[in-house]
Amino acid sequence: MNTDSLFRPFSLKSLNIKNRIVMAPMTRSFSPNGIPTADVASYYRKRAEGEAGLILSEGTVINRVSSSNDANIPHFYGAEALAGWKNVIDGVHAEGGAMGPQIWHMGIMDNHASGWVPSQPFEGPSGLNRPGFNNGNTMTESDIADTIKAYGQAAADAKELGFDCVEIHGAHGYLIDQFFWEGTNERTDIYGGKTLPERSRFAIEVIKEVRKRVGEDFAVIIRLSQFKPAAYTNQLAKSPQELEAWINPLADAGVDIFHCSQRRFWEPEFEGADLNFAGWVKKVSGKATITVGSVGLSGDFFGSFAGESSQASSLDELLKRFDRGDFDLVGVGRPILADPFWPKKIHEGRTDELKGFSPAALGELVMS
Repeated sequence: MNTDSLFRPFSLKSLNIKNRIVMAPMTRSFSPNGIPTADVASYYRKRAEGEAGLILSEGTVINRVSSSNDANIPHFYGAEALAGWKNVIDGVHAEGGAMGPQIWHMGIMDNHASGWVPSQPFEGPSGLNRPGFNNGNTMTESDIADTIKAYGQAAADAKELGFDCVEIHGAHGYLIDQFFWEGTNERTDIYGGKTLPERSRFAIEVIKEVRKRVGEDFAVIIRLSQFKPAAYTNQLAKSPQELEAWINPLADAGVDIFHCSQRRFWEPEFEGADLNFAGWVKKVSGKATITVGSVGLSGDFFGSFAGESSQASSLDELLKRFDRGDFDLVGVGRPILADPFWPKKIHEGRTDELKGFSPAALGELVMS
């Protein structure tokens, strides 16, 4: 298995990375009261030492009271939290790595198992987390305007702190995705509509605000998914034509890189071609893409929450698709969560040392 192509540098605007491996965002509830700790900084620094080319942080929430359903999810606002993130990025840079925060608003959520709830109700386009499940408020146009500004401020803070890029979380049934999905966006104003391009207005305004705040030369990524945790087989765009009508306005608004989330990267997005989600987005937009979804493992991410373990698996199919130009970067989640030196081992051909993934790794910040 020749992996040399994965270890070529990649540069785009502010982003200059030594290889094509991206540590994918994975929620780590280890930031009490939203403040990233020294352990969190060490966790990310160790992944830079392990040769992850680009680290995308766990989701870190913007300055809206109800943007989080978990008291231990990190904030990306406030002096203490931003000081914690400054420690994180300085440690990553000290190891020669690059990093961007994934800025996040969860939208309408289920109440957390801990019993903690924010001091104001959850907010979303129509109060829905999934069809038939209402657990919060419908956002007013004023709420929407303030939220857009909060995304922009988080992006500006990321640049000010020295991060190399910023990622907007627009996937997996969270706030931006709740606007995209007809199952959770029942609005009849300018932020709703019968078509996906109409329901993309909120995302487009977020992207434009982020771009305005960071300038033209700072790399902006958005993470998207067709599937929802509540609907694995969902397709927002049901054809290449619908995909193009959804993606290109986001690109025009200021997205540089599309992070295309799938449960399994090898699954074709549409009938008639074996291109995956990232492959199709690159084809219709011409923009750089990140593929992600069970890279290097036998089982998918959501199975891990059900207690399923995964074994290390071949990268041959990934390399075939990468080498023919389907995507530019490769997101790797659980293998790097469980083993900070996964990229280095791949680079050095030490595949016999690769670990599988145990759900126990979700409950700790693995350092070795």
